[in-house]
Amino acid sequence: MAQTSLSQSTPLARAERFVWLTARVLEQRRFAHHFTGGGAEAVETALAAYRNEDGGYGHGLEPDLRGPVSHPSHTAHALSVLDGVGGCGGPRVERVCRYLTLVSAADGALPAAGPSAGAGTRSRGELRATGPVVGLLHRNQVWHAWLFRATDFCWAAVDALKKPRPFEVVAAVAFLDGVPDRARAAGAADRLGRLVRERGMAVLDPGRPDARPGAVAYAAGDRPGGERLFPHDYARVPGSVARRWFTDEEMNGSLRFLARAQCEDGGWPPGRPRWTPVATLERRPIATIDALRTLRAYGRDIG
Repeated sequence: MAQTSLSQSTPLARAERFVWLTARVLEQRRFAHHFTGGGAEAVETALAAYRNEDGGYGHGLEPDLRGPVSHPSHTAHALSVLDGVGGCGGPRVERVCRYLTLVSAADGALPAAGPSAGAGTRSRGELRATGPVVGLLHRNQVWHAWLFRATDFCWAAVDALKKPRPFEVVAAVAFLDGVPDRARAAGAADRLGRLVRERGMAVLDPGRPDARPGAVAYAAGDRPGGERLFPHDYARVPGSVARRWFTDEEMNGSLRFLARAQCEDGGWPPGRPRWTPVATLERRPIATIDALRTLRAYGRDIG
């Protein structure tokens, strides 16, 4: 039986019990760091088990991808974990940037597929893979030669978005939230926000699924069934450039929906297509931590 440190009546306590019963050590350490006073060093130690000698990360760190080989998706996830504990800097991130250089496509950006350097150099870069990494590194004031071409790629990709898919917009937002040119980021964000609303890419009334606008086609790997994302999926924190896209009423409704999505066992749904049972099991604690962090960032009482 899992023992928790919180009152059992709160959403946070229910989530803590779920994490201790189901999560990997990494997510247990992350939960402790973000919500119950755990140290950052424990998170970094747990994350180190996924690191490879080439500077990248593998071993199923990103639950949808299995096997030991380094992959850009694993490495992006590792950077996100480090960012959350204030550890995104120093020699470790320098090694990560060397790995990113190794696996980048000819256009200087990260491919969505291709775990090896050979596969990466034969592929095309994608905004979905590159934007979040570039934005995160800029936000942490990391400077590396890889960032110059990757940043140029992201600007061009964001400017070229005319009929974007929702998760392309999410990647663009992650880039725009961190890139140094704030005036240009604000202009690009305003244009994307208009597209999101005009194309019905956000669920603005979660209580009325029948009132959602026409279905938006998703790329492979996005949520099935033509469903849109919610405002909180675009603006994970109040300071995001995407927050201005939605009224207070729309955002409050989205956050209420997120809070109600907590399952009876204390966790949140995985938020991705269910490729395999093990990937679903490992992703739910990640989704749970993300949901709690978003709710807390917006000042919601989680316990």
